[in-house]
Amino acid sequence: MLFCTTQYAIFLSVVLLLYWGTPWKSFRIWLLVVASFCFYATWNLYLALLVLGTATIDYLLARGMDYSSRESIRKLLVMGSIGMNLGILILFKYLNFFLESLSEVLHAFGAQSSLRTLEIIVPVAISFYTFEAINYAVEVYRRKIPATKNLGHFLLFILFFPHLVAGPIVRARDFLPQIQRDKIWSWTRAIAGLALICLGVFKKLAIADRLVLIVDPVFANVSAYATEVCWAASVAFALQVYCDFSGYSDIALGSGYLLGYKLAINFRLPFLAVNIADFWRRWHISLSSWLRDYVFFPLGGSRGSAWRVSRNLIIVMTLGGLWHGANWNYITWGALQGVLLASHRFLLVPFWKFLGWDRFWESAVGTIFRVGVTFTFFCLGLAIFRSHGLAAAGEMLSRMFVYHMGQGLPISWLGLLLTVWVVFLGHFVGAYLNSHSLKWLTLSRLVPSPVMGMACAVLMGLGIVLAPGVSLAFVYFQF
Repeated sequence: MLFCTTQYAIFLSVVLLLYWGTPWKSFRIWLLVVASFCFYATWNLYLALLVLGTATIDYLLARGMDYSSRESIRKLLVMGSIGMNLGILILFKYLNFFLESLSEVLHAFGAQSSLRTLEIIVPVAISFYTFEAINYAVEVYRRKIPATKNLGHFLLFILFFPHLVAGPIVRARDFLPQIQRDKIWSWTRAIAGLALICLGVFKKLAIADRLVLIVDPVFANVSAYATEVCWAASVAFALQVYCDFSGYSDIALGSGYLLGYKLAINFRLPFLAVNIADFWRRWHISLSSWLRDYVFFPLGGSRGSAWRVSRNLIIVMTLGGLWHGANWNYITWGALQGVLLASHRFLLVPFWKFLGWDRFWESAVGTIFRVGVTFTFFCLGLAIFRSHGLAAAGEMLSRMFVYHMGQGLPISWLGLLLTVWVVFLGHFVGAYLNSHSLKWLTLSRLVPSPVMGMACAVLMGLGIVLAPGVSLAFVYFQF
C-alpha cells in the first residue's frame, strides 16, 4: 500500500475515525496493531505473519532478560534475539548474494561450482524493523529501558504502519513511552500533520517521480548519452532519492502526528552540508545514529590512533552500504563514504589549519564552495550507487570525466534546472525557519488556517498534476 495513493488515504481516514472515535486506550493500541498488520499484509500475508511471529519472540526474550538476574542467561537471551533477527535478515536478503559471490570466486580459480541460489521473496523493510528489534534487545540487556510487559505495546513499536516500511528507524526509548501517554485530539497537531503529508506527496509525485524520466533511461544505457547528460542524471538521482525518501518520511511523520505520535526527524537539509561529516549528520539520521551507537562506538569510536579511527569509519560505512542491499555497488559506495569521512577528518581539516585557511572557509564564499564540493562528491558516489553493476559504474564515471558525444537529456534542461532550483529554494527556506526556531507545530499556530489550507491544497494539486501518471514505489522499499 503506497502512501501516495487513494487506497492509503481511505485506509488512514478509516483508522483515524475508529481511533479517535473511541475513548478506550487499549482498544486504540490494538486497533493500530491490527491496522499495521493489515497495512503490511496488503503486500504479502505470509511475510506479515513472519514479522508478527519474530516480534512476539523478541518480546518474550526481552521479558526473560528483564526477569533473570543471572548475567549468563541474560547474555544468552540477547544473543538469541540478535542472532534470530540477523539470521532472518541474512537468509532473506544476503544469502543469494553470498552464494553468487562464492560461485564467482570458485569459477575465477577454475573450480566447478554447483551452488544454486534460492527463490526468496525479500520482505519489504526487513532492514528497518530488524534494526529496531536489535535496538530494543540491546537496550533491555543494558538495562537502559525495562522490557515492556504489554505485548500490544511492543507489537505497535515494531509494526506501527507510518514507519514500518521505510523508517525512520525508531528507538524503543523514544516510542514506547508515547504509547503509554493519553492521547488527546489537537487541531494544531492535526494541521501540522496534514501539512507534512501534503509536502511529502509533493516531493514524491511532483519531483521524485518526474526525475525518474531522466534517471532510468540514462543509467539503463550510459553509453548512449553525452557527458553532460550523465552529470545531469547523477544530479537528478541525488534529487530523486532525497525527495523520494524525505517525502516518505514527511508522510510518515504527518501520519504519526494525526495519531498523536511523534517520530524522529530523518533529514535536516542535507544539501546545505558543508562537508561529508556534516552531510551524514543530516542524511538518513536514524540510520546514521544507529550505526554510530551500535557499530562505531563498540569498535572504539573516535578513541585511538588516526589509523584506528579511520578503520572504524570505513567499517561502519561499508556496513551501511551493505545495509542498503546485497550488491557490490552498495558495498563500494559505503566504503567510499568511509574513506571520504576519514580523509576529511585526518587530511583535509589539518591541512586547512596548517595553511591558515579557516577564516576563508567560514566566510560566505568559502561556505558556498564547500557546499558545492560536498554535493558534487555525493552525486559522484550516487553514480556508483545507482549503476547496474561495478562495470556500469566505471563506465558512468568514465563518461562523466572524459567527454563523450551522445544523446541529449530525455526531458528539457529547463525542467531539470527548475527542479534543482525548487529543491535548493526549499532548503534555504528551511534553513531560515530553523534559524528562527520555527518548527511545523509552531508554524501551524502562527499561520492562519485558511492560508495553511490553501498552501496544502496547492502542494497536493501540484503533486497530482505534475505526477508522471504511473504510481512508483518508494526507492527505499527495496532496502
